[in-house]
Amino acid sequence: MNNTIDKIAWIHLDNGRILSTRSRGKNVYYLPGGKREPGETDLDTLTREIDEELSIAIIPTTATHVGTYQAQAHGHAEGATVQMTCYTADHRGTPAPSSEIEEIAWLTYADRARVSPVDQIIFDHLHQTGQLH
Repeated sequence: MNNTIDKIAWIHLDNGRILSTRSRGKNVYYLPGGKREPGETDLDTLTREIDEELSIAIIPTTATHVGTYQAQAHGHAEGATVQMTCYTADHRGTPAPSSEIEEIAWLTYADRARVSPVDQIIFDHLHQTGQLH
């Protein structure tokens, strides 16, 4: 049985801060994005999820793969992992909470303890490369 959750995430940095989201009823922040649906490519998932969560349009031709990260899945049984394939991309519109998203926030590395385990790994990478302050 495959215990890996396949997710696609959008990395949107601005002045050393990263756009993060918090779903209703959750106490941690996640990078915007979500699970792939059957038959979807990475870009299909990215554009659909970001439109659903933030009501903005990703411009697929500008998408760049940043990295793929794996960690224990937050809120799941021990041994369940999440694989997060991350992209940067330009967008049209202004991000606003939509669907299950209750709040969006611009986080810095100081907020690392407030994000999911896989996002902590991504925060570490972005901080080490000077992109996240």
